[in-house]
Amino acid sequence: MKIAIIGAGIVGSTLAFYLHQNGLEDVTIYDYGQGQATKAAAGIICPWFSKRRNQAWYQMANKGADFYQKLVSDFKAQGQSTDFYQQNGVYLLKKNDSKLEELFEIAQARLESSPIIGELRIFEKTEVLEIFPGLEGFERVLYASGAARVDGSDLCQSLLAATPYPILKEKVSLKLSEGKYQIKGQSYDQVFLTSGAWLGQILKPLGYQVDIRPQKGQLLDYQLQYLNTDQLPVVMPEGEIDLIPFFAGKLSIGASHENDKGFDLTEDERVLRTLAESAQTYYPAIADSKPSSVRIGTRAYTSDFSPFFGQVPGQKGLYAASGLGSSGLTIGPLIAYELVNLFLGQETILKTSDYPIENYVWQGLK
Repeated sequence: MKIAIIGAGIVGSTLAFYLHQNGLEDVTIYDYGQGQATKAAAGIICPWFSKRRNQAWYQMANKGADFYQKLVSDFKAQGQSTDFYQQNGVYLLKKNDSKLEELFEIAQARLESSPIIGELRIFEKTEVLEIFPGLEGFERVLYASGAARVDGSDLCQSLLAATPYPILKEKVSLKLSEGKYQIKGQSYDQVFLTSGAWLGQILKPLGYQVDIRPQKGQLLDYQLQYLNTDQLPVVMPEGEIDLIPFFAGKLSIGASHENDKGFDLTEDERVLRTLAESAQTYYPAIADSKPSSVRIGTRAYTSDFSPFFGQVPGQKGLYAASGLGSSGLTIGPLIAYELVNLFLGQETILKTSDYPIENYVWQGLK
């Protein structure tokens, strides 16, 4: 059986890892390498404070956070580094201090079914400054010890390095001929479309429409010599930006959410300046530093902000996933694992009918 994966972001790379874990040998990965959301992402695994009414989304995000324990365990079993993931906790900041108690109660109610949340506490500013010196813009924070940070690029590279599959950095199209899927002159029995915002472009030649829109995201990285970031919690203020510490003085700031830029990947100085100025509200010392790098990627959103995955309607052996939005690093690995389960005919963790692909991928007019 010949298998192809189109798109090596968080879903595609995790998919490759678990296909390899299940003994699949003839797998080829295609990835154009431009605009991928995961490579530009610094993620926070912390869904438990969400007030979204979409319970299917919350179940996916909650189980996605849990799934990282399996992913990390599977990596460690192979003697692989898991530096891409670290549970340092989170500081949640609100402009209205009273909202912290409300969110504390929400997370407390979820603690029994989600013990990964860990310790929940409300800290005063003096306590916070002992851990994260220089942090400003708050009087109290809500802390959860189980929250984690993930470097998207590092995670994808680690997943792909743990598989023997070839990766072809080409922009591809998909055709169907005599029951086989044709990609770059090669025939495949099974194809996984994990191309994010580009899913519609790939399925269009087969007569499909896809409910997906692109969203541009820009993120700033700083390299700070004076701050020990190794064990610092992630900081989630109210609004668009987050402060995400990584190892060795790296601090990521982001990310923007730009709905009107299509697939544009150029740096926007105005947006980047706004990100930097917003970050200075909470960490003023950053004003004396210059970004060491800028990361830009394209997220994929559906019209109702719901992710989907499954077998493409009317096509045997063709699977797809998209619509992950800004939750990609939280839910992506679990979605990939579920695609492998569907492919192998195994029991899934999620109730797949809660994420119906036919609502977002269809042939003809709708």
